[in-house]
Amino acid sequence: MKHWLGCLTILGLMAGCTQVPVEPAGPSVAQCPAPPASSPAPRTPIAMSCPACPVCAGEIPPTPVPPPAEAFQAAQWADLPEWQRDDLAAAWPGLLASCRAIRAASVKAAWVEPCEAARALGEKPTREAIRGFLENHLQPWAVTNADGSREGLITGYYEPLIQGSRWKSAKNAVPVYAVPSDMLQLDLGEVYPETKSLRLRGRLEERKVLPYWSRAQIDAQGEGFPAKVLLWAADPIEFFFLQIQGSGQVALADGSRVRIAYADQNGHPYRSIGRWLIDQGELTLAQASMQGIQKWAGANPQRLHELLNVNPSYVFFREEAVPVIDGKPAGPKGSLGVPLEATRAIAIDPRSIPLGAPVFIAFQMPDGTPMQRLVMAQDTGGAIRGRVRADFFWGFGKEAGAQAGKMRQQGKLWLLWPRNAALPAVAQ
Repeated sequence: MKHWLGCLTILGLMAGCTQVPVEPAGPSVAQCPAPPASSPAPRTPIAMSCPACPVCAGEIPPTPVPPPAEAFQAAQWADLPEWQRDDLAAAWPGLLASCRAIRAASVKAAWVEPCEAARALGEKPTREAIRGFLENHLQPWAVTNADGSREGLITGYYEPLIQGSRWKSAKNAVPVYAVPSDMLQLDLGEVYPETKSLRLRGRLEERKVLPYWSRAQIDAQGEGFPAKVLLWAADPIEFFFLQIQGSGQVALADGSRVRIAYADQNGHPYRSIGRWLIDQGELTLAQASMQGIQKWAGANPQRLHELLNVNPSYVFFREEAVPVIDGKPAGPKGSLGVPLEATRAIAIDPRSIPLGAPVFIAFQMPDGTPMQRLVMAQDTGGAIRGRVRADFFWGFGKEAGAQAGKMRQQGKLWLLWPRNAALPAVAQ
């Protein structure tokens, strides 16, 4: 999913880097007919590069690949389903938060004037005032895939609550690690621009940079693993899903709660345990929801480690307090650094949609109910890759988890971008 080419050249076997096979523009040597015996052997070129590969006599050159479609197609406000019915006041705090937090220079420059106008409206403007602001200052653009299609995958995530303790016990035996002391963070973007979007993590062994430990290797080290244990969780499968969500709350024995927030990751790519269960014939696609996977794990405890180790990715945490805003606990912070509002925030691929931008989303929930509303692109995720691709934040707790765990919907996105500002660049 990430553009790993070049990473292996730099780091050898660096974790998370996979080489993408490139199909030759012409037929391979094995496909070419052998030359007549009397013909001199063809001279092998020192190097070949596509599309200037030699083509065997009589073969038809490959059809040129059309250029990718423009990522953003101009749209009208009327194209946004149920635009006039959306409760825009629910999205307003998130928009103001984005205005305060946008850091990318090119994005920030585009938002200077709209954000000044938004702040002038205050914290609680009327719905009509918000709609007028958006329609006067912004322009909707339909987000479009490279092949020209406008639908893509919409999944869901949430903030879970799990049980845990400050001390290890038979009941609470799953370590919640802080960032390990021996993990290297490698930033080679200035020298090798192709690695700029990659998460490069490693460890040093005899002056060699090696891939950092995988999930299975971390678990195998036990108490010898060089990282501080923040807490001890009770249920390994619940903690595994918390790692996938990126943050969560832990209920302690004294009735208090603490939030553990994403701090770093071991550099290995995410692998779906649901897909593995399907491939193994253990679950059908319809059964491979979060709830279905938990049920399978409960019925097969002897295979739990085998299941979890399918995903080599491992998340490390930091501990945070749970602040209260307007009388209710604030949501976890996303990649933009602001608390996420339930059902009004999404995770996106920042190479396609700028972090902090407002987006209108439209999809059908698993029960057929339409979901059409303004959300803020305030988070990212390891499995969120592509243009029309989003992870919808459902909020905190079991009910939110029940909604998130069932989602694998097709939907559409519209980027709302400042009028007269250059559209954001999109990585191809």
